[in-house]
Amino acid sequence: MNPDLPLQGKKAAYFTLGCKLNFAETSTIARQLEEVGVRKVRKGEVADICIVNTCSVTEVADHKCRQAIHKLVRQHPGATVIVVGCYAQLKPDEVRAIPGVTLVLSQNEKGRIVEYLTKFSSAAPTGAAEENFVPSCSCGDRTRYFLKVQDGCNYFCTYCTIPFARGRSRNGSIASLVAQARQAAAEGGKEIVLTGVNIGDFGRTTGESFLDLLRALDTVEGIERYRISSIEPNLLTDEILQFCAQSRAFMPHFHIPLQSGSDEVLRLMHRRYDTALFYNKVSRVRELMPDAFIGVDVIVGTRGETPALFDEAERFIQSLPVSQLHVFSYSERPGTAALRIPHVVSPEEKHARSQRLLAISDEKLRAFYDHYLGTTRPVLLEHSRTPGLYNGFTDNYIKVEYRGQGVDNTILPLRLTAWNEDQTALKTLPPAPPL
Repeated sequence: MNPDLPLQGKKAAYFTLGCKLNFAETSTIARQLEEVGVRKVRKGEVADICIVNTCSVTEVADHKCRQAIHKLVRQHPGATVIVVGCYAQLKPDEVRAIPGVTLVLSQNEKGRIVEYLTKFSSAAPTGAAEENFVPSCSCGDRTRYFLKVQDGCNYFCTYCTIPFARGRSRNGSIASLVAQARQAAAEGGKEIVLTGVNIGDFGRTTGESFLDLLRALDTVEGIERYRISSIEPNLLTDEILQFCAQSRAFMPHFHIPLQSGSDEVLRLMHRRYDTALFYNKVSRVRELMPDAFIGVDVIVGTRGETPALFDEAERFIQSLPVSQLHVFSYSERPGTAALRIPHVVSPEEKHARSQRLLAISDEKLRAFYDHYLGTTRPVLLEHSRTPGLYNGFTDNYIKVEYRGQGVDNTILPLRLTAWNEDQTALKTLPPAPPL
């Protein structure tokens, strides 16, 4: 082993829970370790290092994190186990008490994993959320790149611990982010997903704007597609929508958190919009980009959500011209203002409400996919575990399957022909040649 590269030859296992931002950051950590000689563990091997990037958005997420840590400790006995992410930030003592955990790093320290491993440091995390911006642009095992443009949040919604876990809103400069996009293009990347905690709040650190960022990224040669991972409805301005509608590379695809279809519940959540604003935003997307995929986050069973208010929310959600719902059950989080709100919804009722909204989501998604059967759309393909079978997404985020050879990381015009066997994607064929 080269004494100047003490980690050379080591094997690392990675496990990520939570949002796209976490996946982007894990990919960056893996790249940093790869640069000092650490390779990803192969199937059947025992890792020397385990990195667990955690989520803490709900109590269920905390439980999944603990399960993942226990599993990695069993699978990789003797490994150095490092836990990072929101769960590690919010409950470091709880994580540190899990048998087999070597080191728990705060948000402020996760960018120093190579340093800790090199020096075999046993320092405890500071417990302070990171207040500087750590860049991240990587694809990991995927075809698409994930570019972190912003971190942290200043909103302090009553149910949410993310500002405590991630710190205040901050961002990289447009120049630095464009440079990372150019590097992704140089590596052969064709699609970049913009990630962050509250990306529409971009610019607080640098005095720039999210719209200016979009304009600059759109000029990067080689990148053929961008997607905006999630943006608050009050920050999705008409100028942003108009730009995306006529841009070269921004796809007709939006993910917009609603959280509740009841104005009273939105007020209890301390959200910064009402249902009228939300409906107008969705309608404007449909007006400017009729083919757009629109995903919506919804939380059910929050404190204060009486049966009447849920019925009101359900009616509003049913009326929205959106493509899919992402439904979450409310989870009590220590230290949040929501704990002071009366009327607690039982777990059984939360489940029942989730099922009602998931049924609406299934109906909307199937109708959206059915609408495009028989049409031809551009698809970015990536390999699957099945030889000869490729998965991919159309420009407007319809999941497809394609059988062929040698088309990984290729954008092809494909005709959407039928649902696949398990009803999770559409089968595709190249378009018929002209007569």
